[in-house]
Amino acid sequence: MASQYNRWYHPYEINDKYKKRVAYFCMEYGIDQALKVYSGGLGFLAGSHMRSAFELRQNMVGIGMLWKYGYYDQERNEDQTMRPHFQQKFYSFLEDPGITVRVLVNEHPVLVKALVLKPEVFGTVPMYFLTTDIPDNDHLARTITHRLYDPEPQARIAQSIVLGIGGAKVVEALGGAEIYHMNEGHALPLAFKLFEDYGKLDEIRKRLVFTTHTPEKAGNEEHDIHLLHRMSFFNGIPLEEVRELTAMHGQMFDHTLAALRLAKVANGVSQLHGQVAREMWYDNEGVCEIKAITNAQNFNFWTDRKLWQAQERDDNQALTSRKEELKRQLFKVVANQAGKLFRPDVLTIVWARRFAAYKRADLLVRDMQRFVDLVSNKEMPVQVIWAGKPYPFDYGAINVFNKLVKISQQLDNVAVLTGYEIELSRKLKHGCDIWLNTPRRPREASGTSGMTAAMNGGVNVSVQDGWLPEYARNGENSFVLPIADTSQPNEVQDNEDHNNLMRLLEKEIVPIYYHNHDRWCHIMKQSMRTVVPQFESNRMAHQYYEELFNS
Repeated sequence: MASQYNRWYHPYEINDKYKKRVAYFCMEYGIDQALKVYSGGLGFLAGSHMRSAFELRQNMVGIGMLWKYGYYDQERNEDQTMRPHFQQKFYSFLEDPGITVRVLVNEHPVLVKALVLKPEVFGTVPMYFLTTDIPDNDHLARTITHRLYDPEPQARIAQSIVLGIGGAKVVEALGGAEIYHMNEGHALPLAFKLFEDYGKLDEIRKRLVFTTHTPEKAGNEEHDIHLLHRMSFFNGIPLEEVRELTAMHGQMFDHTLAALRLAKVANGVSQLHGQVAREMWYDNEGVCEIKAITNAQNFNFWTDRKLWQAQERDDNQALTSRKEELKRQLFKVVANQAGKLFRPDVLTIVWARRFAAYKRADLLVRDMQRFVDLVSNKEMPVQVIWAGKPYPFDYGAINVFNKLVKISQQLDNVAVLTGYEIELSRKLKHGCDIWLNTPRRPREASGTSGMTAAMNGGVNVSVQDGWLPEYARNGENSFVLPIADTSQPNEVQDNEDHNNLMRLLEKEIVPIYYHNHDRWCHIMKQSMRTVVPQFESNRMAHQYYEELFNS
């Protein structure tokens, strides 16, 4: 153990396998409940990566944004429907290392201050969070780092400039890096800062790697190239040179495509997503190789140790007893929020993740009478919990959330929870019997929440999308739906998936839970044993060095 922090504040001697200096850029990180700078899966994934990089003693720092209002606080109106609330956050555990850099936004100078999260606070590599909300900036500049995923396009562009160019300058102040990793395309201006420093595309490619996280159009941003140029997105590079560098000759500038042309190598976040990404992008000239490195989550952070030890001892009684205790802890939240007393001996289904249309939070209630019959069976009752944050300006997703709230008000054993952040996520994964995952295939790139549920004996019931095809053995460690015909319209796919889901619950899952306890315990244990180490983030953090950083 090093007696002093080095310039990157690593409190350890670097492992020889991971000596290359890597700066990891991401717009959000889910590190701890106390640090609200994330919205969902991308942040949870990045947080686990930072923890595993620390555990493996990697030579890495994280670069992120210090969001003054976080994502948002999910609150309720008088009728229990959802209300987004933006409240200022304060963090006493972030330290000032004395680093302030200057970027241009709209050709106006903006100062960017970095605050450091040292490794001993939450067990991560050193992380630097950037803010423009300092007295030396004017009001407009100060607002750049106010809201994660601001709905205003120009604010989003400014945020990318701060993360990419400001972050690169912070890394310079720390002594530089050999590899710059863009975790999603938000930090793309970083590439143009590297071009300023090194002057050649080949030199950028030596240093830049890229991870694409979604096949969704909303996650692959495009903007008018003239707007980006006016806003200083390209770091002062003349527009014709930008077009030559990125092979972008139209009016709309595709951030993901540009990243794939500027990086030396890229990756999708599951084997299926890697295949989908190659099909999406390989027809475009000049894109780099797109590998597949499946996402993973950090075992030490997410797993209940007593439950894990019961699994290791192969002790069904201890496993069942601990799971029921974890359910009681979750059900205190249900009682507090919904005024309902759930029972620990009742099969409990949880659907919890970001609310987005393709994730189909309401697939379970597509046939309302059939749903009521499922949860109201006196001999084999079922409890259902929904939780998750819609994007605060996605009114369609908010309407789905509110529809489920209205349904829950009519049924004693159905609840919708607000405040889906790390601590509630942990309780839901510890306390669920079934972790339900219902995206339209193949639109879920990875879906890491199911991994942490599996680490805690939550049995995945899922569409075969994202990471599931690599993990699932139907009836052995999970239950998977037959693959729907994706050539059919959404309505037809949804009907097919709904019917298959309900049949699976009614005919297999619920009867096994109530009438074949030994088999249920076997499935729980297999869910835990087959998720680690393949879907544990130390494997992932190692693989990034092997396949991206050292390539």
